[in-house]
Amino acid sequence: MPVFKLTDSLIFPPVELSEDNGLLAIGGDLSIERLLLAYVNGIFPWYSEGDPIMWWSPDPRFVIILDEFKIPKSMRRVLNKNIFSITFDRNFEEVISRCRSIHLSKGGTWITREMKEAYINLYRHGVAHSVEVWHNDVLVGGLYGVSLGRIFFGESMFSIMSNASKVGLVYLALNLKSHNFLLIDSQIFTPHIKMFGGKEIRRDEYLNLLNTALKDMDKTTIIGNWGNVFNSKILNNVKSLCSEKN
Repeated sequence: MPVFKLTDSLIFPPVELSEDNGLLAIGGDLSIERLLLAYVNGIFPWYSEGDPIMWWSPDPRFVIILDEFKIPKSMRRVLNKNIFSITFDRNFEEVISRCRSIHLSKGGTWITREMKEAYINLYRHGVAHSVEVWHNDVLVGGLYGVSLGRIFFGESMFSIMSNASKVGLVYLALNLKSHNFLLIDSQIFTPHIKMFGGKEIRRDEYLNLLNTALKDMDKTTIIGNWGNVFNSKILNNVKSLCSEKN
């Protein structure tokens, strides 16, 4: 299949026309309107500095279905130590900056300057969110993504202290479950998401889940600062799960 070149019009080709590697289109911009249109259609941007914007819809898709979310025994031990504190949307710009810096230090990143500004813009409009993980008041890990309806589209995470970003993921997932979210879209396979129940599903199955998660999204999308919505009450759920023997 040919790769489609986007114009100024806010339109994407059907995702079924993606290449085998998931690449669907190039070009366009990273406006709020285009980004949100992409997400609701199962598409996301991913490219390197200096390249044109590239839009993807891979098959299979890597997700965590929240009813299948699990906390490995090794992580329960970490959580039981209670050495981290968690916040939501306290410092989005620092989280995305740290994600960008860490990936750059490893040789490259898709979080280009343009991407960074676009997602900060989404955050300022209340649809992108961050999880911050702190140790002794120092930011040691975190993650960010976009949320619409009952789905969280994970974008990136960082950790400068062992297990910090994983702890952030646990608190995010349990808070999402408590608000009836269906899934976390991790987009492509990563081994450390797999340990929490992440799995690959066919694109058509993903699109069905996406449509369900986006039903009545005008009413179900939690817009604004999640620090005012998600809170430490979920700590009781974490402690309960950590005390389970199986």
